[in-house]
Amino acid sequence: MATLYESFQIGDLVVPNRIVMAPLTRSRANEQCEPTDLAVTYYTQRATAGLIISEASQISQQGQGYICTPGIYTEGQVKGWRRVTDAVHAAGGRMCLQLWHVGRISHTHFQPHQAPPVAPSAIRAQAKVFIPSGFEDCSMPRALETAEIAELVKSYAQAAQNAKQAGFDMIELHGANGYLIDQFLRDQSNQRTDAFGGSIENRMRFPLQVVDALCQVYPSHRVGIRLSPAATVHDADDSDPLTLFSELVRQLGQRRLGYLHLVEGQTLGPRDWRPAVDLGRLKKIFRASGGLSVIANNGYDRQMAERAVEDGSADMIAFGVPFIANPDLVARLQHGYPLNQADSSTFYKGGAKGYTDYPFYAA
Repeated sequence: MATLYESFQIGDLVVPNRIVMAPLTRSRANEQCEPTDLAVTYYTQRATAGLIISEASQISQQGQGYICTPGIYTEGQVKGWRRVTDAVHAAGGRMCLQLWHVGRISHTHFQPHQAPPVAPSAIRAQAKVFIPSGFEDCSMPRALETAEIAELVKSYAQAAQNAKQAGFDMIELHGANGYLIDQFLRDQSNQRTDAFGGSIENRMRFPLQVVDALCQVYPSHRVGIRLSPAATVHDADDSDPLTLFSELVRQLGQRRLGYLHLVEGQTLGPRDWRPAVDLGRLKKIFRASGGLSVIANNGYDRQMAERAVEDGSADMIAFGVPFIANPDLVARLQHGYPLNQADSSTFYKGGAKGYTDYPFYAA
């Protein structure tokens, strides 16, 4: 019987345990969207995770939606991330970069020449983003021209090339939480009439083209994807999510992706949100179609995580907030040590406080 604390193999990548550090936006990059010395310390402190998935990193300036998030599209950003991965590897860790484009969850403040954000359709998201002046409503987006979509796919592929240069062991496509990939998938936000809208097949076309492009850079077993089929954050919804995501995960499994990273229930909310979206069924379809492994995420504690791995409902478990407050989370879970409590007021404030100053356990 598998256990949470034993090694696991994703394709040819062996990880020392089945505990994953989830991608966590921390807003600590510099003005050039480059990881800093603080990021080197932060991630190295957590290198005992079986796999670290980096905070979401935009593939271009157009893909940014929040202040001080890192990118993966300039030489300085690549060099900054290389310093992080070198330090994590020296500490015995494994690291994956999450590739991000926020689409309409953005503001003109971040866009080149203060242009409108881009989206599948010109539908404003009922959501807010954080800019230097504080929280603001998302700007009205413009619909991507059909001819622009091929260039977007190339941007993802170039970001993957940059991730390889930066030394990441894997890459993860951010397809969750109402950002660009998710916007194309869902019929609420995608009302296109060309080959990228309408039917489920058409709405999947751009996300699958991106996946295929990423698999030309990294082997498919070194590519993962994060999805949130039941979630409705950032104004993301669909009229038939179970049918949509059942077909999507079948296609992803056929591509033999390294993992499917599933947010269970509502992101940062109830795990039983929208129970009609049968996540167990989606996991089975992905595995039966050829997908290699499943990472489960959202509100897991020690007992739940151990049980999920033991009964086979997940291969690995991703922890978010507990990893913020506990750099030595693996040891604390394995030995039943008490956990530090996270200070949510420091999640996005910048600086070392609440970032690199949480203590390791001392008996």
